[in-house]
Amino acid sequence: MRVASLFSGGKDSTFATYLAMQNGFDVVYLISILPKNKESYMFHFPNIGLTKLQAKAMNIPIIQKKTSGGKEKEIDDLRDILAMKKEKIEGVVSGAIESDYQKTRIDGVCEALGLRSFAPLWRKNQEDLLREEINAGFDVIITGCFAAGLTKNWLGKKIDEECIKELVKLKNKFGINICGEGGEIETFVLDCPLFKKRIEIKKGVVEWCENHGIYQIKKAILVEK
Repeated sequence: MRVASLFSGGKDSTFATYLAMQNGFDVVYLISILPKNKESYMFHFPNIGLTKLQAKAMNIPIIQKKTSGGKEKEIDDLRDILAMKKEKIEGVVSGAIESDYQKTRIDGVCEALGLRSFAPLWRKNQEDLLREEINAGFDVIITGCFAAGLTKNWLGKKIDEECIKELVKLKNKFGINICGEGGEIETFVLDCPLFKKRIEIKKGVVEWCENHGIYQIKKAILVEK
């Protein structure tokens, strides 16, 4: 089945793309929505412009579209892209895990356009999912922190077993979503089995304000594995 994958460059949309391909789907497009609004209800914000570099690493065509990030306008922008490509695809893959808000809107857009909606991570245990991702060879860093307990030193941190244990502690203490689907954390994939080359960060800057911040990747290149 020919599908488009909604792609933010973070761990979950990349892992959903990976699982889709592992199950025989032909991912013919990556679709990245670039919100102007940092508090977009639907789409990832930090370093979203670098999805083009990740797409190059995977050798998959990417479609990028800017959106104002308004609560429903961004859904219209997604619908517009899919409508233009619906003759070339049969379905859409997303990395939704727990967010009914996101999944119902993606499902609704797909239904209206006669496309199937696939969410291979849906309702997975989040701790298990994080381990699945790192055990599959995903090299992921945290690029955004927006919840209690997440301090400046988390920015740029690699997600590994020790990191997962610390996130679980924060979940037990503060009730955060450890996969970050509620906006608690944002991530960026530097390497995974889909990448023909890995991404090397040449310059990154931590931008912190009171109790939240992002790790802004200013320069990155593809290098041989």
